[in-house]
Amino acid sequence: MPLHTAMSSQERPSAAGLPLSGCRVVERSRTVAAAYAGRLLAAMGAHVVMAEPAGGSPLRQAPPWLDDGGESALFAYLAVGKHSLLCDLQAESGRARLDTELTQADILLDDTPLRERAALGLDAASIGERFKQLVHVSVLPFGASGPKADWDGEEVNLVHAGGEGFLLPNGLSHEMFPDRPPLKIYGHFAGYQGGAMAAMSALSAWWAVPQAGGQYVDVSIQDANLCVGSFALQRLGDGSLEHRATRHFRYGGVFQAADGYLELLTLEDRQWLALVEMMAFPEWAMDEALRDPLERSRRGNEINQHIRAWMAQHPVDEIVSRAQALGVPVGRYRSPQEVASGAHEQARALFADAQLSDGRSFQVLRAPFQFRCTPLPGGASVPALDSMATQGTT
Repeated sequence: MPLHTAMSSQERPSAAGLPLSGCRVVERSRTVAAAYAGRLLAAMGAHVVMAEPAGGSPLRQAPPWLDDGGESALFAYLAVGKHSLLCDLQAESGRARLDTELTQADILLDDTPLRERAALGLDAASIGERFKQLVHVSVLPFGASGPKADWDGEEVNLVHAGGEGFLLPNGLSHEMFPDRPPLKIYGHFAGYQGGAMAAMSALSAWWAVPQAGGQYVDVSIQDANLCVGSFALQRLGDGSLEHRATRHFRYGGVFQAADGYLELLTLEDRQWLALVEMMAFPEWAMDEALRDPLERSRRGNEINQHIRAWMAQHPVDEIVSRAQALGVPVGRYRSPQEVASGAHEQARALFADAQLSDGRSFQVLRAPFQFRCTPLPGGASVPALDSMATQGTT
């Protein structure tokens, strides 16, 4: 994540007019899931306070690092646009600080392990009794109820507990590396899925406060990841158990072109016909039987061999350009550097300057969504530990 010079104060954003302007959130997070939930709410204009323990959030020490190796790139992304307040819950002063924030808050995001909550005054019953209009969102690996409520779970555990590990690698990857063991998706896939579910659950409960009052919301990161693989679960209904060795599109998927990789998916007849046109109507595709989508599915492996042979003779950009003109769903696999500097991303202003606590700036994704009538601002800051106290803000 490259660093740049400091930005001017005129570039810093205001939350006024954003969708969640006026919403106050307290986030007590040790994990990516809870922190990402807060990040999404902050991106929409909520005032998000990280209630950090003594020494700060462990995410401040989590890799990967910024170019100079001095600060966590992961924490910078998750914390941008938030505020920091030191709340050592082992001390009465820390508990009083947290209570003051909760008195003003609409939402509490908390991933404190279940076994530690009562001693810290963070159990659902205690929070519900003291803050009756508060939406209390618990974000735990396996939820706060059931036989696994006390289980810990790291990213690799949750990817596999959600079923994705059972299905990876598949398709071309499995054909190229048939002996490769189950894979963990790069980064924090499971954590981000859990965080997205926590953010949406928090908003659903908050919108119901005028009718229902405060609520306790139990989010399981495993459940969120099971939703991602819902199609594979649905297949169990017809007796199909998908596995990395057998899971693939009947035809389509990942292909190697002359100078890179791309992915092709044709779900509709018009897309199949456009694909045939893109390949200049090869003789094998003129078989009348292939006009039947069921027959194409049955002969998927045969079709893919023909497509691969054609793809290998053409550069990626040529294929993608031709496919877009004809309506064939094809996308290029790009490096992170290509994504950050891509013309499409630049045109949509997906990335913006953000500021570290020492004044340097770096590029960060604004949010994984946009609002047509309310552009999300750039220029937010990553807070130093206990920045609210040192700046005298509340």
